[in-house]
Amino acid sequence: MSRNSAAEETMTSVAVAVNGVVGSGSGNGSKRAVRWAVDNLLPKADRFILVHVIPTITSVPTPSGDHMPIAELDENVVKMYVEEVKLKFAEIFLPFKKLCKTQKMEILVLEDESPATALIRYISESRIRSFVMGSCSINCIIRKMTGPGVPKTVLRCAPDTCDIHIVSRHRIISKSANPPSSYGTSSGHWMFAQRDYEKGSCGTNKPLKHKYDQSIGASSISELSDPHSHVSTHTGISTNAIADRVNCQNFGDNFDTITIKRCNSMASTKIEESDVMAEMEQLRLELQNTVAMYKRTCEELVHAQNKVQLLSSECLEEARRVNNAHEREEYLRKIAAEERAKYLQSMKEIEEAKSMLANEVYEKQIAELNALKEFIEKQKIANALLLNDRRYIRYTSDEIAVATDFFSESNVIGEGGYGKVYKCSLHHTPVAVKVLQPDALEKKQEFLKEVEVLSQLRHPHIISLLGACPESGCLVYEYLENGSLEDYIFHRNGKPPLPWFVRFRIVFEVACGLAFLHNSKPEPIVHRDLKPANILLDRNYISKIGDVGLAKFITDVVPDNISEYRNSILVGTLYYMDPEYQRTGTVRPKSDLYAFGLITLQLLTARRPHGLLHVIENAIKNGSLSDILDESISDWPARETEELARIALKCSKLKCRERPDLETEVMPVLERLVYVTVAKAKVERNNIYPPSHYFCPILQEIMDDPYIAADGFTYEHRAIKAWLDKHKLSPVTKTKLQDSLLIPNHTLRSAIQEWKSLAMFSST
Repeated sequence: MSRNSAAEETMTSVAVAVNGVVGSGSGNGSKRAVRWAVDNLLPKADRFILVHVIPTITSVPTPSGDHMPIAELDENVVKMYVEEVKLKFAEIFLPFKKLCKTQKMEILVLEDESPATALIRYISESRIRSFVMGSCSINCIIRKMTGPGVPKTVLRCAPDTCDIHIVSRHRIISKSANPPSSYGTSSGHWMFAQRDYEKGSCGTNKPLKHKYDQSIGASSISELSDPHSHVSTHTGISTNAIADRVNCQNFGDNFDTITIKRCNSMASTKIEESDVMAEMEQLRLELQNTVAMYKRTCEELVHAQNKVQLLSSECLEEARRVNNAHEREEYLRKIAAEERAKYLQSMKEIEEAKSMLANEVYEKQIAELNALKEFIEKQKIANALLLNDRRYIRYTSDEIAVATDFFSESNVIGEGGYGKVYKCSLHHTPVAVKVLQPDALEKKQEFLKEVEVLSQLRHPHIISLLGACPESGCLVYEYLENGSLEDYIFHRNGKPPLPWFVRFRIVFEVACGLAFLHNSKPEPIVHRDLKPANILLDRNYISKIGDVGLAKFITDVVPDNISEYRNSILVGTLYYMDPEYQRTGTVRPKSDLYAFGLITLQLLTARRPHGLLHVIENAIKNGSLSDILDESISDWPARETEELARIALKCSKLKCRERPDLETEVMPVLERLVYVTVAKAKVERNNIYPPSHYFCPILQEIMDDPYIAADGFTYEHRAIKAWLDKHKLSPVTKTKLQDSLLIPNHTLRSAIQEWKSLAMFSST
């Protein structure tokens, strides 16, 4: 054996088993044991050790609340957790350190499922000289029910080399150690010390003091078995009343039986009865305290219940207010959500409107640029036409001045928005010269437009442009001898009234001229200033539309059911102007239909246009149309006249989309009316006026065999053939003909033959 082992054997080690819960303080039994050990064993001890046993650590808790076996974890993790647990349980020793107040105190935490087994193993392996532990005072009934506890197990099974002291509230049970005998057996001396109070001679209660001699351990078993053997002495008190000798036979490490020999059975019985009485008194006091505590607890419970009811009512009221607040909040949130949705919708609409406005602005800019380009192109075309176009005769300023007698007032036959109109003769042909006013600078462009348009127009019911003088701004038209239709309607300048069938025919001819303008290519032409003063009659009372110089090109024909607003200067005469055109500035081909309807009604009634539509409507409704017809005509056909008045009213509707189509709805009716009325006419042949296009421009006679030349005019076949043999120019326009091809005009031949038959029928 080494020196260290020998030193450890010679050292006196005292171990005290303590119990307690972390954070809840220590047990009373452990305090008594530590206090007793400090008072009786610490002064002679070399080492003073406080021992606590914890259950064996088999698992480690996880953050989720589960436990993992230590076998599945890393050894270092398990070691750290064990150290942490032991440090935590080290808090149990804090109350006992205050009791010890010594530097020699050590603490030790053992790990085992059985505290008794862990303590016995520790006593045996660490060679503890004295071991002390506390024991609770449990009555005999509870001891019988629960069986032997840790103190009793340690007392029975601890090795003989250690003194065992069990400290309870009323007594101390000690087992002294024996050195090993030469026979290989060991025995221990047991001492049972009574700590109850006994009455002295003076009648006062005094604590019973006791001591035991450490040399008892050296006595033999026979000496301890002797009832007269001296164990310890107490002044004035018999040893039989203080302690019992306990003889235990050791069978290895375990004790099978413990035999307690009592020295005085009567004293033991009295002590037991006094213990029972003391315990009963203590239990009675504890019961009284418990009943008092129960009453106080009941009172506190009633008070707490009342308080809970009050708090419950307050909570219910608060919950009701909270619910109301929540409902109010939900309502406000709903309103806020609706307002937000409205706001977002408004913002979306605003963004869409901005986008649409931006698109419209962009489209407008593009349209303006396109219009500017188109204007420039047309300007170039107009300039080119003025310089190079040979479709009309170009007169010089001197020729115009000489022909008009230097613009003599005696030759003025009319005056319009563009200037004065002079009657004169050019190349032995009577013509009408329209002179643009010198101060109307902005109308120069309109003059150029009229030259461009009219130089291409060739129609029997459109006044032909014979030539122009760009230098002086003059237009040369064919001259129509019978003047304007307005003079015949109102019988001016001695003009006689026109027969009713001539009026029907004039209506049809004007419709044909308008249809030609509206269907011109590549772009339709709108007259915009159609009125009786602009409808002229030739010597055969054939009507032709004049003053087309105010016509407006429509690059994009607007559908009748769409309103399109354009920035334009209103052109035309007030009463004959389309109301929708006046209101919107939008011009359409149907804009001319309004004036056409009014002119037709004027031919029937010979009245001014103001209020005429209302008068005709009332007359037709009342069946008194014949009362408002022109009185200068006495043989109006009633049914045909009313039908013509109705179609004229339709043409004069306020809205364009309500007016009929000229070519498909109006002209078929007018053509039928003209045919029927002419067939019914019973007039003299002198009153039958053939159309001007029935006459040959060369012979000035009604044609029998009409042919169309390259200039678009129709001539008598023999006359144009003789002309082409000598000339390469057109007899009418004086321009060079592209070819000498002649095409028979079968339609005109049929019309001439029909007229001749009608004239022959009328003369009979």
